[in-house]
Amino acid sequence: MSMTKVNLIANGPMIVLGAITITHEDGTEEVKETRASFCRCGKSENMPYCNGNHNK
Repeated sequence: MSMTKVNLIANGPMIVLGAITITHEDGTEEVKETRASFCRCGKSENMPYCNGNHNK
């Protein structure tokens, strides 16, 4: 079994390394095989994913 790792970046995203299944609000599921970067500041135009807008 492979391990999933979560990195919290100061003033930045939460980066998840490893295979995960994301369940969206509407119930649809999306699989990320290796990496996903989640927005923590609420400024992303691609929620729930980070697009770097926290730097602006």
